[in-house]
Amino acid sequence: MGHILLENLEPKGEDSLVNLKIVIEPGEDGYFVAHCPSLKSCWSQGKTREEALKNVREAIDLYLEPSPSDLTANTKREVVELTI
Repeated sequence: MGHILLENLEPKGEDSLVNLKIVIEPGEDGYFVAHCPSLKSCWSQGKTREEALKNVREAIDLYLEPSPSDLTANTKREVVELTI
């Protein structure tokens, strides 16, 4: 299999601007394994290619979701949003 653009799979909205390459490979157990090389620990799998892509999208969402404590601004730090 090859690389695909994540943007082709259920975009979350018009504000989604980041395109990530996803690698899909057959697993040893007959499942499809999907991972995002740009996000080193984002791996998932599924019984079908589509399920693997759906699952890796969820893994990426969780990977990018910050902890609420990371978003607390105070007098020593500022929290800003960067659109990529």
